[in-house]
Amino acid sequence: MALRVTALAGGVGGAKLVDGLAAVLPPGNLTVVVNTGDDFDHLGLRICPDLDTVLYTLGGIANPTTGWGRDHESWNFMASVKAMQGADWFQLGDKDVALHVLRTQALRQGMTLSQFVQRVSHSLGIRVPVLPMTDDPVPTVVETEEGDLPFQTYFVARRCEPKVKGFRFEGASHARPAPGVLDSLTRADLVLFCPSNPWVSLDPILAIPGIRQAIASRTVVGVSPIVGGRAIKGPAAKMFRELGLKAEAIAVAEHFKGLVDGFVIDRQDQAQAEDIQKMGIQTLVTGTVMHDGAARASLAEDVLNLAGTLLEMETTP
Repeated sequence: MALRVTALAGGVGGAKLVDGLAAVLPPGNLTVVVNTGDDFDHLGLRICPDLDTVLYTLGGIANPTTGWGRDHESWNFMASVKAMQGADWFQLGDKDVALHVLRTQALRQGMTLSQFVQRVSHSLGIRVPVLPMTDDPVPTVVETEEGDLPFQTYFVARRCEPKVKGFRFEGASHARPAPGVLDSLTRADLVLFCPSNPWVSLDPILAIPGIRQAIASRTVVGVSPIVGGRAIKGPAAKMFRELGLKAEAIAVAEHFKGLVDGFVIDRQDQAQAEDIQKMGIQTLVTGTVMHDGAARASLAEDVLNLAGTLLEMETTP
């Protein structure tokens, strides 16, 4: 029987693995819970970068080069903003703007974020339920040596240059999981931590009340976003180093110790597998760099096989 999977995702790596899972799992067996800590307002529009990356990827319209944004994009809107000395530090493509305009309009008219995501998923032909972690605002704040910075200011405007000291997710303690999130977690055979930034993609999801409790009795597998001491995308490795930790797959496993039953690392990090095993975490070494659709599906199959092994171990006397 195919596993029921709920994947926690953020960023390009998360979107790619979700796409691989969608390719190998039967319809109805996958749900995606997406980080919304990156969400912010820009040029009067509500921007949801991680949600949009997942939607564009599952809809088959993501930019294949960057992994984020739309394919075959044009930039006339931003050129006009720049010409009029507007804030052009966060790039919005012409096709991309349509989504932000419609979302902003829908939210102002009283629609929830999760309702809007459902509407967009339908229009893009996406059959996988995509759920924001919450409909409440929970902005990620990056605590740096230069002071507290909104995530997108740190990530895009400042290009991750300020040295990180910590993170907080404002409003998380009072936020409620979006409709369907807790149900998908408690019904899942496997909860998957995608190869997303632990600090700013997965921790915000886990900070929402009820989510950690919901996965406590589930089989949980994580996939390392650190390969060979580097992050495939984004500043995760830099964050680990600045927080006094080694930028290694084992550091990611340590970060989620007590939550994950299994962990997937790349062949480049095979030497760390034994030490991760000693933490009581079943470890799989495989290829985790997803260059194309075949690699996404292959990694998804490997994750599901590891989960199957873990579930079998749980039922064996």
